[in-house]
Amino acid sequence: MRAVDTNLLVRLLVRDDAAQLEAAEEFIAAGAWVSHLVLAETLWVLDAVYARSPQQLALAVERLLSHAHLSLQDAEVVEAALQKFRARPGLGFSDCLVLETARKAGHLPLGTFDRRLARLDGAQRLA
Repeated sequence: MRAVDTNLLVRLLVRDDAAQLEAAEEFIAAGAWVSHLVLAETLWVLDAVYARSPQQLALAVERLLSHAHLSLQDAEVVEAALQKFRARPGLGFSDCLVLETARKAGHLPLGTFDRRLARLDGAQRLA
């Protein structure tokens, strides 16, 4: 299966360049894979460059999870991260994804200095 880069995924979500959108849609038509890293980078771009709200970011992840031609790496992990992010939108989605990736791998607790992240089950705040 093919894989996609951040800029391609951003084009699919933002739809702000018709030529690149068409090329991206053609590329993924046979199916494409989205890594956690590309997903996290994409959400960072949507937040930092396009000033999307946490609710819009959550909707973008939901759209990607249900996309007919995209397969997200460990979709169940992404879904769990999305649920955490929706419950605590003040956290970054990437923080939620890191925690859920560690949970799936059986490597908890997740050590952090982030007070907000440490409030989630499975994270441990270090002093």
